[in-house]
Amino acid sequence: MPFDAMFLTAVAAELRPALVGARVDKVQQPARDTVVLQLRGRDGGGRLLLSANGNRPRVHLTQAQLENPAQPPMFCMLLRKHLAGGRLADIRQPAAERMLDLTFDCTDELGVPCRKHLILELVGRNSNLILTGPDGRILDCLRRVDFEMSELRQLLPGLFYHEPPRQDRSIPQETTEAGLLALLARPDAAMRLDKWLLAHFAGLSPLIARELSFRFAGETDAPIPTLDAARLAAFLTAEFAALPPVQMQPMLLWKDGAPTDFTYRDIRQYGGYLRAEPCESFSALLDRFYTETDHAERMRQRSQTLRKAISNLHERTRRKLELQRQELAATHDREQLRRQGDIVTANLHAITRGQTLLRAEDFYDEDLREIEIPLKPNLSPQQNAARFYKDYARAKHAEQVLTQQIAQGEIEEAYLGGVLEELARAENERDLSEIRAELEAGGYVRPADRRKQVKQQPSKPMHFRSSDGFDIFVGRNNRQNDQLSLKTARRDDLWLHVQKFHGTHVIIACAGVQPPDGTITEAAELAAYYSEAREGQNVPVDVTPVRCLRKPNGAKPGMVVYDRYRTVLVTPDAALPARLRVE
Repeated sequence: MPFDAMFLTAVAAELRPALVGARVDKVQQPARDTVVLQLRGRDGGGRLLLSANGNRPRVHLTQAQLENPAQPPMFCMLLRKHLAGGRLADIRQPAAERMLDLTFDCTDELGVPCRKHLILELVGRNSNLILTGPDGRILDCLRRVDFEMSELRQLLPGLFYHEPPRQDRSIPQETTEAGLLALLARPDAAMRLDKWLLAHFAGLSPLIARELSFRFAGETDAPIPTLDAARLAAFLTAEFAALPPVQMQPMLLWKDGAPTDFTYRDIRQYGGYLRAEPCESFSALLDRFYTETDHAERMRQRSQTLRKAISNLHERTRRKLELQRQELAATHDREQLRRQGDIVTANLHAITRGQTLLRAEDFYDEDLREIEIPLKPNLSPQQNAARFYKDYARAKHAEQVLTQQIAQGEIEEAYLGGVLEELARAENERDLSEIRAELEAGGYVRPADRRKQVKQQPSKPMHFRSSDGFDIFVGRNNRQNDQLSLKTARRDDLWLHVQKFHGTHVIIACAGVQPPDGTITEAAELAAYYSEAREGQNVPVDVTPVRCLRKPNGAKPGMVVYDRYRTVLVTPDAALPARLRVE
């Protein structure tokens, strides 16, 4: 994620007017590497989240209600002791550095006013949160760094705090056009423009470096020798002058219906591949991004065991089907075995025991061409003929058995593929538990210990309302699909399902009225979106009345058949579910 120094500059510029002057009301530490400061001031203040997570370091105001441990960690207790009741006096960021220095007006143990600093270092896996006293000594830090961990810089209580060593790179806003021309004249300017920007200027993320290259040269990896140095220097000078806090445009980037990136300016390099959504503030952007991605990550981790088990079963079924189809294809030549048996039978008089090859006329051939038939020397002529008939009968029986097995295997493969798609769509713990219960009932996974589980109410289908006012219901899993389509829906309601892809059941509640085409199109888009074809275009979706649905005896959960239907072609819209969602 491009939480670079420039993005931090934009965030800090937004936080200062909102928080400077506010007092620390509460200090919480919901996670080992995350601290939340509840600040109250004349302008309202807010809950300031400071995260030193190695993979997701950040700082922003948050509306999320994070669960706190029953026993506050020691670092949290220390912050409460030193900062509770203190006033936030300043928020300072060293130029082009991923650091934020929060200065608090506090009192010491004797009640004497003093200033203390809470310093957030956003440097990847080395991210840290450090509390220093009035004399600049470290009171404590989230991650202590001793001499064994780093010979260059230690972070331990009692030591004086020193900022991380600065990299030998220029600050973009302080760079002149003449300075840029001098840099472009150096031998290392033969590299790609985006790489050159990252090598020479502090505070830029790879995303912004590629964007600058794209805006100037029309490609993200343009080689510098092919570019006009004077034009490039003038362009970069203007772009650097517009960096935060001058240019601040919170943008959330979406891919496949999920947030994938963020930035402080509009991004053009992806074209229509990513959807850019402006946000009201940087804190709202970050809060939304990390809330959704954290939720997605938790769901991914919690569904990992199920996903792995079903993926293995699905792959095993697929490989078995492949072998069975090969065996079935081999049985298609069985008529040749019968014909060879007939020819051997007709030439018994010409065969002697020990013979390995029979050359005879093929009376099944119009031209009576000679055919060579291999014989087994240890068998009599009659036994050789019987062998061909036996192989023929075995191949004929194998065809019947394999045809049945393949049909069953295809149903199994389709079902397991559908379950995998359900797991990808699961929104919460209840969705996962219902999918697991379905798999347990089918014997696919071992039953869990029910004594340790909290009984949950069954989930309801997702509820949408079309632009024309018709209720649309979307099943969450196979069991719910059966309940929705075969029991809850009325006979005159419309049923929709994506064609030839794994997906869910969609019901339009018609109430005896034929829905307009707009409603059917929106329902079809929902059916396509909640399926494997969500990234496709012109996705075929079948539409049929509920009364036309049938569930064969012994069919897997969620499987139905129908013979009367019409098909509509739609392109899923990632924004449609959120727009039509009721609950």
